Amino acid sequence: MPKSKLKTKRAAAKRYRLTGNGKVKVGRKGKRHLLANKSRKRKRQLGGTMLLGPSDEAMAKKMLPYG
Repeated sequence: MPKSKLKTKRAAAKRYRLTGNGKVKVGRKGKRHLLANKSRKRKRQLGGTMLLGPSDEAMAKKMLPYG
């Protein structure tokens, strides 16, 4: 009898991507609203992605079993 498959948390799959080395990449927070109060420099630096920290990374990897 084959082993049952694990389900991927779809919300996590939309938020996180795994790098080639197995680290978790995520978009930066803070660029959705209230942008008039933020400086141009700050808004520009909020673009792009960042790597999750170790504790959050463990949680994200658990939700992405086939990542």
